[in-house]
Amino acid sequence: MSGRPPYPPFTAETAAQKARGAEDAWNGRDPAKVALAYTEDSVWRNRAEFIKGRAEIETFLTRKWARELEYRLIKEVWAFHENRIAARFAYEWRDDSGHWFRSYGNENWEFDEIGLMRRRLASINDLPIAESDRKFHWPLGRRPDDHPGLSDLGL
Repeated sequence: MSGRPPYPPFTAETAAQKARGAEDAWNGRDPAKVALAYTEDSVWRNRAEFIKGRAEIETFLTRKWARELEYRLIKEVWAFHENRIAARFAYEWRDDSGHWFRSYGNENWEFDEIGLMRRRLASINDLPIAESDRKFHWPLGRRPDDHPGLSDLGL
């Protein structure tokens, strides 16, 4: 089977693997690479924006990461069932004026039989924070395995 393992139906272990894989990809901030995890006709709701297909996903992510500098993300599975995963996340970033934010959100994911995401529904809120209140301090890229997750950080 080709696609993007692990494949549904998910277990607690494979749902956590799927969430960590998504986290790692998004922390890599490569829009073209990230877009390949979604079906050609994937449908998103991201905040109040509606996106359809890999080309729009790539355009959206390019714009996002040009604005959200020093982006660091942590995802955590909230629930799963068959081909669906509910995840919560937080990410920290700064704007080009040096103001820091922590964005909190929830995502509902639906996957096809080969592990590609065909639907992503995201609700996100931004909180301005002082640089001294940051909690995500690893070098840009993949979060180290020994870095605390959301629950460990009290988020």
